[in-house]
Amino acid sequence: MILTWNVEPELVTFGSFAIRWYGVLFASSFIGASYLMRWFFIRENKPEKYVETLLIYSIIGVVVGARLGHTLFYEPGYYLSHPLEILKIWKGGLASHGAGVGLFTVLYFYSKKVPGQSYLWILDRVSIGVASSGVLIRSGNFFNSEIIGKPTGGDWGIIFKKIDSLARHPAQLYEGICYLMIFIFLMVLYKTPGIKERKGLLLGIFLVAVFTSRFFIEFFKENQVGFEEGMFLNMGQLLSIPVILLGLGFILIQFIKTSAVPTVEKTSEPVKIKNPPKKNKKGKKRQK
Repeated sequence: MILTWNVEPELVTFGSFAIRWYGVLFASSFIGASYLMRWFFIRENKPEKYVETLLIYSIIGVVVGARLGHTLFYEPGYYLSHPLEILKIWKGGLASHGAGVGLFTVLYFYSKKVPGQSYLWILDRVSIGVASSGVLIRSGNFFNSEIIGKPTGGDWGIIFKKIDSLARHPAQLYEGICYLMIFIFLMVLYKTPGIKERKGLLLGIFLVAVFTSRFFIEFFKENQVGFEEGMFLNMGQLLSIPVILLGLGFILIQFIKTSAVPTVEKTSEPVKIKNPPKKNKKGKKRQK
């Protein structure tokens, strides 16, 4: 029940230059999400030409947000003292919470620039693409032997040889599987009549599902930075709580809107007409 993982993170090496599994899977996540968004646009009669614009905005928002999120949330002291290190993203250090903030921000400006696509409309559909992207990105973390889990303490788990010889929880795979299930669930909801028209509902479900799973999986992960030692909840969990509450807010708003729609009671009793007009001998109604 123990698997030894010792795969090299470099897929292809050309001298000092290397193409890494993580980079390939990270780029593939954007490509896959863009094809999914194109499918949404075609299905809902939106101009396909805006898919490329959306992709560019998303890449900028995710990369910049993820990098700044890591530097500010996890290692602010080091990066504020060495600001040029922030630009060296190839050294690693991306935070998914920061990526979310960055994506929310740039999509707001995208929705203002592009006609016929409201902010919540685009967020609902992008959230489905983000769920699918999460599967590939966590797979990239697995190839990198990073974001590892705690030791299982038993005769099962995965030994990341590049780290140590302990059988550990494959926390990256736990998250990847959760994101895959969330993606499938959101796609089913999207195809359910009346769901995608309720702006903000898919987004709310995405936020609650993704960050709730992230919250609990963090208990199986090793801490990312030293200051998390001794904390009952680590930084990833603390940052997930407000996002979960935000998602619940979107869901609650849609629930309130649905409950506020008035219903018309149906009655099986025939409608009685008082004082119906009398008929003359020839069967014609008398005119008053």
